[in-house]
Amino acid sequence: MEQRQGEAIEAAEQPLPPSQSPETSLEERVSKLERRQEAMDEQLKQQRQQLEEKDNQIMRRAAEFDNFRRRSERDQDKLKLRYTCAALREILPIVDSFERARKGLSPEKLETLSALEVHQHYQGVYKQLVTALRRLNVASMKVEGQVFDPALHEAVMREPSQEYEEDVVMEELQRGYHLEGEVLRHAMVKVSMGPGPDDRQPVHLG
Repeated sequence: MEQRQGEAIEAAEQPLPPSQSPETSLEERVSKLERRQEAMDEQLKQQRQQLEEKDNQIMRRAAEFDNFRRRSERDQDKLKLRYTCAALREILPIVDSFERARKGLSPEKLETLSALEVHQHYQGVYKQLVTALRRLNVASMKVEGQVFDPALHEAVMREPSQEYEEDVVMEELQRGYHLEGEVLRHAMVKVSMGPGPDDRQPVHLG
């Protein structure tokens, strides 16, 4: 009897199997929670990366659209300027005609009042044209005394000069114009060959 009681007590004092230990069960739960937390953290990290990639894509698309809009505006401005230049080139010969008429009917050459009236008429129309060109931001070039520049000038003649250095514009033969930095028409000019012997002959170009 005493032997059985001793065996029962000894059996009661034996530790529970691992599957039944409270500490082991708690560790497993903690381990599961940690693994679940790690999985959630990894998923959250991936979602954040995806969100950042989408944000970057949106920003790139916005930048591309803004660049496209700016290019379109520049292209429209250039096209508008090109059409304006084409239209104004049709007007410039009229201005040239009035300038020639004004020189031919200068007050010094007038002998009759009727001729003076014609001169005044030409002057009035000429001023109107010049005013219209100014409103369109068309400006005439000031070329005499400037160093010859093929981007602005078209040389028609080269001539010896004691007054002007070589490659300096000595006379304007036909006025040049520009529009907002764009050359509307090159100025036709006479260019100095520089000081030298007076027996040198003028050279007519192209």
